[in-house]
Amino acid sequence: MSALPFLPRPCEPCDPPGYAVLALPPEIDFCNAMGLLPMIMTAVDHHCGPLRTLVLDLSATRFMDSQGIRLLSEVRHRLPGRTELRVVAAPQGVPSRVLELSGLRRDVPVHDSLAEALRPPSGTARGSGGRAGGGAAP
Repeated sequence: MSALPFLPRPCEPCDPPGYAVLALPPEIDFCNAMGLLPMIMTAVDHHCGPLRTLVLDLSATRFMDSQGIRLLSEVRHRLPGRTELRVVAAPQGVPSRVLELSGLRRDVPVHDSLAEALRPPSGTARGSGGRAGGGAAP
């Protein structure tokens, strides 16, 4: 496994303008969570052009503990002012359950697929629908 599994490869297509997509590793726990933080922030700092949305793709992540929640919270707080954090997590996976139990889903939109996470906001209060944003309707 590469030390930087989520950094773009030269042969892969570029992210849509204003977006950076980083695929996270199969496990996020005390062994690697804090090592991932500087790599994620370096990718944010070196993004070409203005970054509006950072998408952290947990599709391949099969295990995540409280250190993963801590990592996502830290990334969210370190992002530049108007940069939004979105997360992709399989609905039935461990990361999705951990995000729900921690309450982080109230603050960070969680999407079922990368395509859903890359959709621009629809102009509604909820954005792109799906599981994003959590919480009950008013």
